[in-house]
Amino acid sequence: MDFADLIQILAATVRLSVPLIFTALAGLYAERSGIFDIGLEGKMLFAAFSAASVATVTGSAWLGLFAGILTGVLLSLLHGFASITQRGNQIISGVAINFIASGLTILLGNAWFGQGGRTPQLPNSARFTEITLPFAADIAPIPVLGPIYSGLISGQNILVYLAFLAVPFTWWVLYRTRFGLRVRAVGENPGAVDTAGISVAWLRYRALICCGILAGFAGTYLSVAQSASFIREMSAGKGYIALAALVFAKWKPLNVLLTCLLFGFLDAASIRLQGIILPGIGEVPVQLIQALPYILTVILLAGFIGKAIPPKAGGVPYVKER
Repeated sequence: MDFADLIQILAATVRLSVPLIFTALAGLYAERSGIFDIGLEGKMLFAAFSAASVATVTGSAWLGLFAGILTGVLLSLLHGFASITQRGNQIISGVAINFIASGLTILLGNAWFGQGGRTPQLPNSARFTEITLPFAADIAPIPVLGPIYSGLISGQNILVYLAFLAVPFTWWVLYRTRFGLRVRAVGENPGAVDTAGISVAWLRYRALICCGILAGFAGTYLSVAQSASFIREMSAGKGYIALAALVFAKWKPLNVLLTCLLFGFLDAASIRLQGIILPGIGEVPVQLIQALPYILTVILLAGFIGKAIPPKAGGVPYVKER
């Protein structure tokens, strides 16, 4: 494998890690506030469908993004109503959102577009397409630096850059703002936050709204940037992988980025390995190659994570003391 092949794999790693980054950061806001969100998969899937549907009708990728974000926020509010207001089981609520998204996207897609749950192919004018950064063509012939800038940094769409900017922004929000301090506090000791005169319920709702916004970005990326249409079940378990990345990263933004890049690299490598022939064994089954990222995810979580301690109040409905 030469340097050009390495750049291609790294570029694929970046593209494949973007929905994981958005979704893991979404889960970070929710779980830091004490709300476990298994429904990230459903939020991403439904946001992908909404974004592709609106982009198809309006011809605008930005309106599609708005629709994806709105869908993510509404599903987060639904999760919040069940788990915060009604004090229901957070795991069951999240699983229910996944089932709702899986069924409704197929039902509505077939009813509206008549393509078996798919949306029509989007033209480039209705998608987030690649952006060529300044001087990319001029720098390209320079050894090492040229391929990195022109082939890896340049040529990505705007949502890729926003995903990587979202990581330091999330760190700043959680560790350098009053809102972030309160979110982390309510996930550890909601009683103390309540005693300080801060509404635990409203704070958790705001964290879930942040979660919905980022899940909307993730879904929009899948259908309007990475692909050119919505395909049934196109999230393909990425929400669960993002949850695994969040645990692997121990609920820290920078670690989330590195972990998502690792999982994106495993996914990119599995694509590269398809059709490989091993001496004495023959061609490796494509199903095994496709399952490789998930197998390695389990191995990494089981053997290399160490002890991951979630927020102390996570998953526990808060009952205000009278």
